Amino acid sequence: MTASDAHPASPCLGICLMDPASRMCRGCLRTIDEIRAWYEASAAEKRAILARLNQRRHGMDRPR
Repeated sequence: MTASDAHPASPCLGICLMDPASRMCRGCLRTIDEIRAWYEASAAEKRAILARLNQRRHGMDRPR
């Protein structure tokens, strides 16, 4: 197995609470669809989800 084939670890933090306004988990920032898709996603799809989560985190860190 190459590094590109390795499946990334789940971003779940065990703080599973869906925010009704953003429709994202307050712990990991995934949407319901991303959480549902994670278990059957390919390694590439998981990396794409993680990239979106990283963008969301950076967007939350910006001053308003």
